[in-house]
Amino acid sequence: MQSAGDDDRARISAARSRLILDRPFLGALVLRLPMQATDAPWCPTTATDARQIYFNPKYFDSLSLSQIEFALAHEALHCALAHFSRRQHRDKRRWDIACDLAVNPLLIDDGLTPPPDVLYLPDYSGLSAEEIYPMLEDNPEEEPHDRHLYDAEPQGQSQSQRRPQDHSDHAADTVLPPQALNPTERAQLEQQWLERLAGAAQQAAQAGRLSGALARLVDHLIAPALPWRNLLARYMSMRSRDDFDYARPGRREGEAILPALRSGIINVAVAVDTSGSISTSEMSEFVSEVDALKGQVKARVSLVYCDAKLSPDSPQVFEPWEPLMAPASLAGGGGTDFSPVFQWADDMDSAPDLLIYFTDAKGRFPETPPVFPVIWLVKGRESVPFGERIQLN
Repeated sequence: MQSAGDDDRARISAARSRLILDRPFLGALVLRLPMQATDAPWCPTTATDARQIYFNPKYFDSLSLSQIEFALAHEALHCALAHFSRRQHRDKRRWDIACDLAVNPLLIDDGLTPPPDVLYLPDYSGLSAEEIYPMLEDNPEEEPHDRHLYDAEPQGQSQSQRRPQDHSDHAADTVLPPQALNPTERAQLEQQWLERLAGAAQQAAQAGRLSGALARLVDHLIAPALPWRNLLARYMSMRSRDDFDYARPGRREGEAILPALRSGIINVAVAVDTSGSISTSEMSEFVSEVDALKGQVKARVSLVYCDAKLSPDSPQVFEPWEPLMAPASLAGGGGTDFSPVFQWADDMDSAPDLLIYFTDAKGRFPETPPVFPVIWLVKGRESVPFGERIQLN
């Protein structure tokens, strides 16, 4: 660690002051985080552990004052949005990228000037990290612009070997990053940042300086009310975009990689848990909702019913223009095993673009996750070992 020079302190103070005056919501959040200068290898740009902001002085020297504002607000939003406590079972690197892709559009849309090389895709504007995560590749090539240290593990170091956290401006020189959050700290900070978020929003709203996008974000975080139908529609819409694909051609097509327009029709597998915990009326409502969505996004739907095994009349395939209908009667009511559905999907000629599973998530899961994206619409409080989980309101 090293202490910040006078010039660094002056520029950080100026950036904070500008945020307070121009964007009081973001400014109030930034002021909650102490600043710590470091030229350690683990902080080439900026970083946060949800307790303070770390910055490399050489990096800040390369930024304009407006870009420093962006960098500070970026770290503060990671904390205020509780990205440190929402990862759950997700891959850390892919989650970190999703978090950056969720934060940066908010700041750019609010008029802040980003530093070079930040992750930004306009298509992700207004989406949460949970919504962005399943849209990313399993091993994305992108890198987060900053470092998210709240659950980072120092290489080759056990928990007992890490140094105690030092919040002073003159911490002892070391190459070790700060301690990762333990479960108690994570829970405490989550509640603390929720209160800070609400307080900052209230102050900014009273001053008439809270943008519509940030106001909606705060409302959702404080009192989540987004119906599962909206979330499902967003996922399916993103999967079905007409776009250009630069996939490598077949051997007969030569070596050149040329853009080709992907088909707008996506293949969606829809699985319904018939083990007895889901009522017939709930199944009918779910099937009707998928039917309404599939026409909007041009989806070919393979409808599968399963308890411990696939129902005899599964799958039923419906084109985008055909009405999706559940069978008049369903066998089932036994135990729940999700493996038959995934085995059926693996045995198909081509993997589905998306699998949606409607269930209470009480059952036996496959040992390994599939290669295709999975969305679980879960009734109840059970967790899932892979894929994206959407709570049924």
